[in-house]
Amino acid sequence: MKLQMTATAATLGQIQQELATVANNLANVGTTGFKNRTATFNDLLVQQMNNIGAKDDPLDQSNRLTPAGIRRGSGSRVGDTQPDMALGPLKETGNALDLALTDDHQFFEVGYTGPGGRPVTAYTRDGSFHAQPDPQNPNQVRLVTQSGQSVLDRGGRPIVLPAGSKEIQIDRQGVITAIMPNDRRVAAGQLGLVTVNRPQLLENQGDNLYILPNPAQLGLGANQVLQPVATNAGSIEQGKLENSNVDITKEMVSLVNLEHNYQLNARSITMGDQMAGLVNGLLR
Repeated sequence: MKLQMTATAATLGQIQQELATVANNLANVGTTGFKNRTATFNDLLVQQMNNIGAKDDPLDQSNRLTPAGIRRGSGSRVGDTQPDMALGPLKETGNALDLALTDDHQFFEVGYTGPGGRPVTAYTRDGSFHAQPDPQNPNQVRLVTQSGQSVLDRGGRPIVLPAGSKEIQIDRQGVITAIMPNDRRVAAGQLGLVTVNRPQLLENQGDNLYILPNPAQLGLGANQVLQPVATNAGSIEQGKLENSNVDITKEMVSLVNLEHNYQLNARSITMGDQMAGLVNGLLR
């Protein structure tokens, strides 16, 4: 009984983690480019307890249909949370610096300050960019994310735009053209895009940004994890944003089911504790 209560208690802790995943999905229904995550469960330690064989036990029937033993589990754990990369609905904004990606595995590249102040490349599907004055050059502005990180070009450099432009045009491949007041067209680079082949490896850094671990530490080649998008293979839609792909109805159903599972497991612990108390009372 003690082992069973321990397994149930372990499962309760894992149900709490899945509840947190569902709650996070619901909290990000309105977050641009957010991807729904699903928790998957794995068994913890399982013990196989076999009966003695027929040659040692004459009462054992050789034609039995059930296994000669039982499997006793120690509970379950959340093995992983997998992102659902399905494309979310697109929303028309009319803002020239709002960009959506219609390929569900493509990401924008963003400059990010990692642990210890080390610059690393981060990735996002949130294309709600804006222009920020460059303090070092009044004749240009920087293209940044909502949280102020620099958007990078195909060479990994921050994208800068000429100040005072009357229009910004960004084509499907990410090529940026600034239209000046005198109708002069100025080339302002091309957005850096990558295809993430293993989105389950993305590590959330907040502000809708993700980073990837060193693939060599996982025994993977760099091309197995992500690849730069070819020059003519972009999927950018200007003046649009990708909404979250969270299905509220599905998440609410999952939330109710998890609450029922939690209640059932909690009740089994209570009942086990009450039975143990009764047994202890009889033995006194």
